[in-house]
Amino acid sequence: MQGNSIRRIARYRLPALLLAAMMLTSLPAHAASKEIIELQTQVQQLLDMMQRLQSTVDSRFGLVQHLVEQSTDSVNQMNATVTAMQQKLNAQSEGTSTKLDSVSGQVQSLNDSLDELKSRIGKLDKELQDMQAQLQNVQAQSAASAAGGGAAPQGQQPGQPAPQDGSAAGAPPQPAANQAPPLQDTYQSALRDYNAAHYDVASSEFGDVLHYYPNDDLAGNAQFYLGEIAYRQQKYKDAVKAYNAVLENFAGSPKAPAAQLRKGLALMQLNQRDAGVHELRSLIQRYPQTPEASQARSKLNALGIRINPTQR
Repeated sequence: MQGNSIRRIARYRLPALLLAAMMLTSLPAHAASKEIIELQTQVQQLLDMMQRLQSTVDSRFGLVQHLVEQSTDSVNQMNATVTAMQQKLNAQSEGTSTKLDSVSGQVQSLNDSLDELKSRIGKLDKELQDMQAQLQNVQAQSAASAAGGGAAPQGQQPGQPAPQDGSAAGAPPQPAANQAPPLQDTYQSALRDYNAAHYDVASSEFGDVLHYYPNDDLAGNAQFYLGEIAYRQQKYKDAVKAYNAVLENFAGSPKAPAAQLRKGLALMQLNQRDAGVHELRSLIQRYPQTPEASQARSKLNALGIRINPTQR
Protein backbone atom coordinates (compact mmCIF):
# COMPACT_ATOMS: atom_id res chain seq x y z
CA MET A 1 0.00 0.00 0.00
CA GLN A 2 2.78 2.40 0.90
CA GLY A 3 4.53 1.65 -2.40
CA ASN A 4 1.33 2.41 -4.34
CA SER A 5 0.89 5.73 -2.52
CA ILE A 6 4.44 6.76 -3.23
CA ARG A 7 4.03 5.88 -6.89
CA ARG A 8 0.85 7.96 -7.09
CA ILE A 9 2.65 10.89 -5.46
CA ALA A 10 5.56 10.53 -7.81
CA ARG A 11 3.18 10.36 -10.77
CA TYR A 12 0.85 13.28 -9.97
CA ARG A 13 2.48 15.62 -7.43
CA LEU A 14 5.99 15.76 -8.82
CA PRO A 15 4.95 17.35 -12.14
CA ALA A 16 2.76 19.81 -10.22
CA LEU A 17 5.60 20.76 -7.94
CA LEU A 18 7.93 21.24 -10.87
CA LEU A 19 5.34 23.43 -12.58
CA ALA A 20 4.91 25.44 -9.41
CA ALA A 21 8.66 25.90 -9.18
CA MET A 22 8.75 27.25 -12.74
CA MET A 23 5.94 29.69 -12.00
CA LEU A 24 7.65 30.88 -8.89
CA THR A 25 10.75 31.73 -10.80
CA SER A 26 8.71 34.40 -12.61
CA LEU A 27 7.73 36.09 -9.33
CA PRO A 28 9.85 38.55 -7.43
CA ALA A 29 12.40 37.07 -5.12
CA HIS A 30 10.90 38.54 -1.96
CA ALA A 31 7.42 37.18 -2.83
CA ALA A 32 8.51 33.76 -3.92
CA SER A 33 10.97 32.94 -1.16
CA LYS A 34 8.32 31.39 1.09
CA GLU A 35 6.80 29.33 -1.72
CA ILE A 36 10.26 28.21 -2.87
CA ILE A 37 11.12 27.04 0.61
CA GLU A 38 7.84 25.10 0.82
CA LEU A 39 8.46 23.65 -2.62
CA GLN A 40 12.00 22.62 -1.69
CA THR A 41 10.66 21.01 1.45
CA GLN A 42 8.07 19.03 -0.50
CA VAL A 43 10.63 18.01 -3.12
CA GLN A 44 12.96 16.83 -0.37
CA GLN A 45 10.14 14.86 1.20
CA LEU A 46 9.36 13.36 -2.16
CA LEU A 47 13.01 12.41 -2.66
CA ASP A 48 13.09 10.82 0.79
CA MET A 49 9.97 8.82 -0.01
CA MET A 50 11.47 7.68 -3.31
CA GLN A 51 14.65 6.58 -1.53
CA ARG A 52 12.61 4.63 0.99
CA LEU A 53 10.62 3.09 -1.86
CA GLN A 54 13.86 2.11 -3.61
CA SER A 55 15.18 0.62 -0.40
CA THR A 56 11.94 -1.35 0.07
CA VAL A 57 12.02 -2.60 -3.51
CA ASP A 58 15.67 -3.64 -3.15
CA SER A 59 15.04 -5.51 0.09
CA ARG A 60 11.99 -7.30 -1.32
CA PHE A 61 13.84 -8.13 -4.51
CA GLY A 62 16.64 -9.63 -2.43
CA LEU A 63 14.09 -11.69 -0.48
CA VAL A 64 12.47 -12.94 -3.68
CA GLN A 65 15.90 -13.78 -5.13
CA HIS A 66 16.75 -15.70 -1.95
CA LEU A 67 13.48 -17.63 -2.15
CA VAL A 68 14.16 -18.48 -5.80
CA GLU A 69 17.63 -19.73 -4.91
CA GLN A 70 16.19 -21.87 -2.11
CA SER A 71 13.58 -23.30 -4.50
CA THR A 72 16.29 -24.07 -7.04
CA ASP A 73 18.38 -25.83 -4.40
CA SER A 74 15.34 -27.83 -3.30
CA VAL A 75 14.60 -28.87 -6.88
CA ASN A 76 18.22 -29.88 -7.41
CA GLN A 77 18.20 -31.92 -4.21
CA MET A 78 14.95 -33.57 -5.24
CA ASN A 79 16.39 -34.44 -8.64
CA ALA A 80 19.48 -35.91 -7.00
CA THR A 81 17.30 -37.93 -4.62
CA VAL A 82 15.12 -39.24 -7.46
CA THR A 83 18.22 -40.15 -9.48
CA ALA A 84 19.73 -42.00 -6.52
CA MET A 85 16.47 -43.86 -5.92
CA GLN A 86 16.26 -44.82 -9.60
CA GLN A 87 19.83 -46.11 -9.53
CA LYS A 88 19.07 -48.06 -6.37
CA LEU A 89 15.94 -49.57 -7.91
CA ASN A 90 17.88 -50.53 -11.04
CA ALA A 91 20.60 -52.14 -8.92
CA GLN A 92 17.99 -54.03 -6.89
CA SER A 93 16.28 -55.17 -10.09
CA GLU A 94 19.56 -56.43 -11.51
CA GLY A 95 20.40 -58.12 -8.21
CA THR A 96 16.97 -59.76 -8.09
CA SER A 97 17.35 -61.01 -11.65
CA THR A 98 20.81 -62.40 -10.85
CA LYS A 99 19.54 -64.09 -7.69
CA LEU A 100 16.60 -65.52 -9.62
CA ASP A 101 18.91 -67.00 -12.23
CA SER A 102 21.09 -68.42 -9.45
CA VAL A 103 18.09 -69.93 -7.68
CA SER A 104 16.85 -71.35 -10.98
CA GLY A 105 20.23 -72.97 -11.53
CA GLN A 106 20.23 -74.38 -8.00
CA VAL A 107 16.72 -75.78 -8.43
CA GLN A 108 17.75 -77.37 -11.71
CA SER A 109 20.85 -78.86 -10.09
CA LEU A 110 18.61 -80.26 -7.36
CA ASN A 111 16.35 -81.77 -10.01
CA ASP A 112 19.41 -83.25 -11.71
CA SER A 113 20.56 -84.81 -8.45
CA LEU A 114 17.06 -86.14 -7.86
CA ASP A 115 17.00 -87.71 -11.32
CA GLU A 116 20.36 -89.33 -10.66
CA LEU A 117 19.10 -90.63 -7.32
CA LYS A 118 15.99 -92.04 -8.98
CA SER A 119 18.16 -93.70 -11.60
CA ARG A 120 20.33 -95.29 -8.93
CA ILE A 121 17.28 -96.47 -7.00
CA GLY A 122 15.88 -97.99 -10.20
CA LYS A 123 19.16 -99.74 -10.87
CA LEU A 124 19.33 -101.12 -7.31
CA ASP A 125 15.72 -102.27 -7.57
CA LYS A 126 16.49 -104.07 -10.83
CA GLU A 127 19.56 -105.71 -9.31
CA LEU A 128 17.52 -106.79 -6.31
CA GLN A 129 14.88 -108.32 -8.56
CA ASP A 130 17.58 -110.15 -10.55
CA MET A 131 19.10 -111.47 -7.33
CA GLN A 132 15.70 -112.66 -6.15
CA ALA A 133 15.09 -114.38 -9.48
CA GLN A 134 18.49 -116.11 -9.30
CA LEU A 135 17.83 -117.19 -5.74
CA GLN A 136 14.49 -118.65 -6.73
CA ASN A 137 16.14 -120.52 -9.63
CA VAL A 138 18.81 -121.94 -7.32
CA GLN A 139 16.18 -123.01 -4.83
CA ALA A 140 14.12 -124.64 -7.60
CA GLN A 141 17.16 -126.49 -8.95
CA SER A 142 18.09 -127.65 -5.46
CA ALA A 143 14.57 -128.93 -4.85
CA ALA A 144 14.55 -130.72 -8.24
CA SER A 145 17.94 -132.31 -7.55
CA ALA A 146 16.78 -133.53 -4.16
CA ALA A 147 13.57 -134.97 -5.62
CA GLY A 148 15.30 -136.71 -8.58
CA GLY A 149 18.04 -138.25 -6.53
CA GLY A 150 20.73 -136.18 -8.14
CA ALA A 151 19.84 -137.14 -11.73
CA ALA A 152 21.59 -135.14 -14.38
CA PRO A 153 19.51 -132.55 -16.20
CA GLN A 154 18.03 -133.51 -19.52
CA GLY A 155 20.55 -133.35 -22.30
CA GLN A 156 23.53 -133.74 -19.97
CA GLN A 157 25.49 -136.95 -19.77
CA PRO A 158 26.20 -138.38 -16.34
CA GLY A 159 29.47 -137.08 -15.03
CA GLN A 160 29.48 -134.18 -17.46
CA PRO A 161 29.95 -130.84 -15.63
CA ALA A 162 27.11 -128.39 -15.82
CA PRO A 163 27.65 -125.42 -18.10
CA GLN A 164 29.00 -122.39 -16.25
CA ASP A 165 27.14 -119.76 -18.26
CA GLY A 166 23.71 -120.97 -17.13
CA SER A 167 22.71 -122.20 -20.62
CA ALA A 168 21.20 -125.58 -21.28
CA ALA A 169 23.58 -128.41 -22.11
CA GLY A 170 23.88 -129.13 -25.78
CA ALA A 171 22.32 -125.76 -26.77
CA PRO A 172 24.08 -124.02 -29.65
CA PRO A 173 26.17 -121.04 -28.62
CA GLN A 174 24.44 -117.70 -29.06
CA PRO A 175 26.03 -115.48 -31.72
CA ALA A 176 27.46 -112.17 -30.57
CA ALA A 177 25.11 -109.33 -31.43
CA ASN A 178 25.47 -105.54 -31.41
CA GLN A 179 23.09 -105.07 -28.55
CA ALA A 180 21.93 -101.72 -27.13
CA PRO A 181 23.75 -100.49 -24.03
CA PRO A 182 21.87 -100.93 -20.74
CA LEU A 183 19.39 -98.09 -20.34
CA GLN A 184 19.83 -97.38 -16.63
CA ASP A 185 23.59 -97.68 -16.71
CA THR A 186 23.88 -95.40 -19.73
CA TYR A 187 21.50 -92.79 -18.33
CA GLN A 188 23.10 -92.79 -14.90
CA SER A 189 26.58 -92.48 -16.41
CA ALA A 190 25.36 -89.58 -18.56
CA LEU A 191 24.01 -87.79 -15.49
CA ARG A 192 27.31 -88.23 -13.64
CA ASP A 193 29.28 -86.85 -16.58
CA TYR A 194 26.81 -83.96 -16.93
CA ASN A 195 27.12 -82.98 -13.27
CA ALA A 196 30.91 -83.26 -13.55
CA ALA A 197 30.85 -80.89 -16.58
CA HIS A 198 32.08 -83.61 -18.96
CA TYR A 199 29.67 -82.32 -21.54
CA ASP A 200 31.01 -84.06 -24.64
CA VAL A 201 30.84 -87.49 -23.01
CA ALA A 202 27.45 -86.75 -21.47
CA SER A 203 26.07 -85.61 -24.85
CA SER A 204 27.15 -88.89 -26.42
CA GLU A 205 25.57 -90.94 -23.64
CA PHE A 206 22.28 -89.00 -23.70
CA GLY A 207 22.32 -89.47 -27.48
CA ASP A 208 22.60 -93.23 -26.98
CA VAL A 209 19.55 -93.16 -24.72
CA LEU A 210 17.58 -91.31 -27.39
CA HIS A 211 18.83 -93.58 -30.16
CA TYR A 212 18.27 -96.98 -28.55
CA TYR A 213 15.30 -96.15 -26.27
CA PRO A 214 13.30 -93.40 -28.06
CA ASN A 215 10.01 -94.45 -26.48
CA ASP A 216 11.22 -94.78 -22.91
CA ASP A 217 10.32 -92.15 -20.30
CA LEU A 218 14.00 -91.37 -19.83
CA ALA A 219 14.29 -90.33 -23.49
CA GLY A 220 12.52 -87.04 -22.71
CA ASN A 221 14.92 -86.43 -19.83
CA ALA A 222 17.89 -87.15 -22.08
CA GLN A 223 16.61 -84.67 -24.67
CA PHE A 224 16.18 -82.03 -21.96
CA TYR A 225 19.73 -82.48 -20.72
CA LEU A 226 21.06 -82.05 -24.23
CA GLY A 227 19.42 -78.63 -24.11
CA GLU A 228 20.94 -77.95 -20.70
CA ILE A 229 24.41 -78.82 -21.99
CA ALA A 230 24.00 -76.38 -24.89
CA TYR A 231 22.69 -73.70 -22.48
CA ARG A 232 25.66 -74.11 -20.16
CA GLN A 233 27.99 -73.83 -23.11
CA GLN A 234 26.16 -70.60 -24.12
CA LYS A 235 24.99 -72.19 -27.36
CA TYR A 236 21.55 -70.72 -26.92
CA LYS A 237 20.25 -71.47 -30.42
CA ASP A 238 21.09 -75.16 -30.01
CA ALA A 239 19.52 -75.07 -26.56
CA VAL A 240 16.26 -73.66 -27.95
CA LYS A 241 16.17 -76.46 -30.57
CA ALA A 242 16.71 -79.13 -27.92
CA TYR A 243 14.01 -77.66 -25.65
CA ASN A 244 11.63 -77.50 -28.61
CA ALA A 245 12.25 -81.22 -29.20
CA VAL A 246 11.21 -81.92 -25.60
CA LEU A 247 8.01 -79.86 -25.94
CA GLU A 248 7.11 -81.32 -29.34
CA ASN A 249 8.14 -84.98 -28.95
CA PHE A 250 7.84 -85.53 -25.19
CA ALA A 251 4.97 -83.24 -24.17
CA GLY A 252 4.03 -85.59 -21.34
CA SER A 253 7.55 -85.68 -19.92
CA PRO A 254 8.04 -84.35 -16.39
CA LYS A 255 10.81 -82.22 -17.89
CA ALA A 256 8.39 -80.33 -20.18
CA PRO A 257 7.78 -77.39 -17.76
CA ALA A 258 11.52 -77.02 -17.14
CA ALA A 259 12.17 -77.17 -20.89
CA GLN A 260 9.73 -74.33 -21.56
CA LEU A 261 11.19 -72.23 -18.73
CA ARG A 262 14.73 -72.70 -19.99
CA LYS A 263 13.60 -72.04 -23.57
CA GLY A 264 12.21 -68.67 -22.49
CA LEU A 265 15.44 -67.77 -20.70
CA ALA A 266 17.53 -68.87 -23.69
CA LEU A 267 15.45 -66.66 -26.01
CA MET A 268 16.09 -63.70 -23.72
CA GLN A 269 19.80 -64.47 -23.88
CA LEU A 270 19.45 -64.23 -27.67
CA ASN A 271 17.88 -60.74 -27.23
CA GLN A 272 14.51 -62.11 -28.30
CA ARG A 273 12.74 -60.57 -25.32
CA ASP A 274 9.17 -60.72 -26.66
CA ALA A 275 9.51 -64.37 -27.63
CA GLY A 276 10.99 -65.20 -24.24
CA VAL A 277 8.19 -63.38 -22.41
CA HIS A 278 5.65 -65.28 -24.53
CA GLU A 279 7.19 -68.63 -23.50
CA LEU A 280 7.16 -67.70 -19.80
CA ARG A 281 3.51 -66.60 -20.00
CA SER A 282 2.62 -69.80 -21.86
CA LEU A 283 4.41 -71.83 -19.18
CA ILE A 284 2.40 -70.13 -16.42
CA GLN A 285 -0.83 -70.83 -18.30
CA ARG A 286 -0.04 -74.48 -19.13
CA TYR A 287 1.60 -75.52 -15.86
CA PRO A 288 0.34 -72.98 -13.27
CA GLN A 289 1.08 -75.07 -10.16
CA THR A 290 4.64 -76.11 -10.99
CA PRO A 291 7.83 -74.69 -9.45
CA GLU A 292 8.86 -73.65 -12.96
CA ALA A 293 5.73 -71.47 -13.25
CA SER A 294 6.65 -69.81 -9.95
CA GLN A 295 10.13 -69.07 -11.29
CA ALA A 296 8.60 -67.65 -14.49
CA ARG A 297 6.38 -65.31 -12.44
CA SER A 298 9.37 -64.11 -10.42
CA LYS A 299 11.34 -63.49 -13.62
CA LEU A 300 8.54 -61.45 -15.20
CA ASN A 301 8.03 -59.46 -11.99
CA ALA A 302 11.76 -58.70 -11.81
CA LEU A 303 11.60 -57.38 -15.37
CA GLY A 304 8.54 -55.26 -14.58
CA ILE A 305 6.38 -57.17 -17.08
CA ARG A 306 2.72 -58.07 -16.50
CA ILE A 307 2.17 -61.80 -16.15
CA ASN A 308 -1.17 -61.46 -17.92
CA PRO A 309 -0.87 -59.02 -20.86
CA THR A 310 -4.62 -58.14 -20.70
CA GLN A 311 -4.60 -57.13 -17.04
CA ARG A 312 -4.94 -53.44 -16.16
